Amino acid sequence: MSFPYKLVATDLDGTLLRDDHTVSERTREALAAATAAGAAHIVVTGRAVPWTRHILDDLGYEGLAVCGQGAQVYHAGEHKLLTSLTLDRQLAGLALSKIEAGVGPVALAASRDGLDGEVLVGPGYRVQEGPLPAVFVDDAAEMWSAPLNKIYIQHPELDDDTLARSARQAVGSLVNVVMAGPGVVEILPLGLSKATGLSLAARRLGVKASDALAFGDMPNDIPMFGWARHGVAMANAHDDLKAVAHEVTASNEHDGIAVVLEELLRTSRS
Repeated sequence: MSFPYKLVATDLDGTLLRDDHTVSERTREALAAATAAGAAHIVVTGRAVPWTRHILDDLGYEGLAVCGQGAQVYHAGEHKLLTSLTLDRQLAGLALSKIEAGVGPVALAASRDGLDGEVLVGPGYRVQEGPLPAVFVDDAAEMWSAPLNKIYIQHPELDDDTLARSARQAVGSLVNVVMAGPGVVEILPLGLSKATGLSLAARRLGVKASDALAFGDMPNDIPMFGWARHGVAMANAHDDLKAVAHEVTASNEHDGIAVVLEELLRTSRS
């Protein structure tokens, strides 16, 4: 019996990456064994390319990656952007005014388009500790001066789930709103999701949704689980994702991806 999937799609933060932003040796070996058995590995992350590239390089990853919540398909081996979808800034501004009419002022950050697109951080926006580069700006209007993949919003009082839910209700069908991690609520082009980006990448590889196994931990992974044949949530996953997952594995700290892949590899050899 051969390995049952032709595609293994993994989110990065809280999924493939441990909390120290590294990938364990056990998980690296399990992914290598799955690819040796004929499965393509595709990283599917909310991070835009500039925040993803160093991780892929460290992994020796040379395939396709889906970045920016599906906005970008990136060829890691060639360091080339194959597709990139931008956010209509006029629509985003309108959506933002509707959100603020409901919940009051929000703090903003913005991800610029392109291989070297900077993340601009406005007044009051809390950036997580770590090596990811960001440019701090005093005037939020600066964020709108060049093409963007997405806008990040934070509220001084509302928690992430409440902010995402309120924003979604306020914007109707102007844009997409997703909660992608702690302190990370994003405004995206309407219709964009990890599933749309992953389907584009899979098509380039000649692989179908029925061939795909997906791993994730946050509500922004829900569309990807809806697209793939089998969705696996990490033990540390958000309850909304666990509710739609086919199974729940160990946490990102305890090699949850490797646990599933090793079992599939064992079964496929027997």
